[in-house]
Amino acid sequence: MKLSKLGRIAAVAAVATIALTSCASNEGGTAPDSSSSASSLSGELVGIGASSQGSAQEAWIAGFQTANPEVTVNYDPQGSGAGRESFISGASAFAGSDSALSDDELAGTFAGCATDSKAIDIPVYISPIAVIFNVDGVDELNLDSTTLAKIFKGDITTWNDPAIAALNPDAKLPAGNITAVHRSDDSGTTKNFADYLNKTAPDVWTEKPADPFPYNTGEGAQGTTGVVDAVKNGSGTIGYADASRAGDLGVAKIKVGEEFVEYTAEAAAAVVAESPAVEGRADNDIAIALDRETTDPTHYPLVLVSYAIACDSYEDADQAALVKAYLGYITSEEGQKVAADSAGSAPLSSDLTEKVTSAIDSIK
Repeated sequence: MKLSKLGRIAAVAAVATIALTSCASNEGGTAPDSSSSASSLSGELVGIGASSQGSAQEAWIAGFQTANPEVTVNYDPQGSGAGRESFISGASAFAGSDSALSDDELAGTFAGCATDSKAIDIPVYISPIAVIFNVDGVDELNLDSTTLAKIFKGDITTWNDPAIAALNPDAKLPAGNITAVHRSDDSGTTKNFADYLNKTAPDVWTEKPADPFPYNTGEGAQGTTGVVDAVKNGSGTIGYADASRAGDLGVAKIKVGEEFVEYTAEAAAAVVAESPAVEGRADNDIAIALDRETTDPTHYPLVLVSYAIACDSYEDADQAALVKAYLGYITSEEGQKVAADSAGSAPLSSDLTEKVTSAIDSIK
């Protein structure tokens, strides 16, 4: 099944702010059965971070709270950068982030972690990034990375530009201006999008990938919801967003090798499965260096791995127990199925699941 169909279902659900919380426990259709064993867990768990995880977090919270009725989980989808900052300051017990902690961040201290302990990156959510568009009279759009980079850098400004026309000979491209919508907040989705363009079109996208959008071009919008709304409500618009939020917008095919490729969960997972780990990390820190330059058309390299960032040792033992239990649930076979059903994400592979489980077990 193509992810876009699942994404259209998921897009019906609004991404809430901090109240992605206990009210979700009433939606227990996909939740684990809590009747077989009573949970001894109680307390409140706060996570802040990636808006890409929004739909999945809603579903995860529903399932986890049904099985653990004395626990309240709050997840605020402020964005990856805000999530990491909040976790570093101790304002949240875990962060959701579409990019792993940087070496500089890892070299610092983490307020909620035990003295002399560090944070770890745990993959929990794999999803393609969709290039969404809203152009009158255009239902299908092919783009290669060089043309895509020039559009978002501001070098290509009209839809009938010869570079776009050459890739879409059968399309009736209008002469109107392009409005390229990017994230205005610090965003791991932006960093993944920029990493793809920097790796595959380095002569155009010369800036080092980072959470802030690097160029003073186009139109900025807050969060995934802001980008999707700006593309949907505009004309001649194009943007990038987690594929689960593409809804009914047009989605471009990107060139991989000699073919133009649609995103699917399977194609995204294939890239992750064949990508190496980031070098120099601890054994329980599972940061992945994604292979953006694949030429295999069964792969979709414009993909993000979204992480849960947690302490390897917590100052508060009760928080450690809640984090271990929650991350254990969302990365379990059932939790990954819940995310696939609600957000169209790609489940973790068996090899990656084994590494993730070991990392979560190491949390103290």
